[in-house]
Amino acid sequence: MSEYKEIVKDGVKNIGNRMKKFFLYVIGFILFGFISYLVICNFTYSNGTRSGYLVKITKKGYIFKTYEGTLGITGLAQTKQGFMSTNWDFSVRNKKVYHTLDSLQGVPVKLYYKEKLKAMPWQGDTPYFVYAAERVKQ
Repeated sequence: MSEYKEIVKDGVKNIGNRMKKFFLYVIGFILFGFISYLVICNFTYSNGTRSGYLVKITKKGYIFKTYEGTLGITGLAQTKQGFMSTNWDFSVRNKKVYHTLDSLQGVPVKLYYKEKLKAMPWQGDTPYFVYAAERVKQ
């Protein structure tokens, strides 16, 4: 009977080792997938500039506080009442750029931005990240 118990004990130990390996592979696969997703989403899709009047710049969010802004781009669409302003929403990662934008509200500005494939919640609300701003001389 002890030989039978020994065989069962070895079988249970073998199954336990296989289950540990299986769960380690699953956790490794999930971790690899998550890290790959973060890297791919942070890929820069495009670079560019936009010009217009800075409408607002705010720091907002329930859990992740991010800097968000709106640029008013005028003269793009005409209605019966005149020209309609189009708004462009963007996010800012750098506090220095945020303070620069805060001082430029209501004046014509040129914003330099990078568009990411997807913004993570801790990065901002939009995939457009402004990294520099300058006042446009008229």
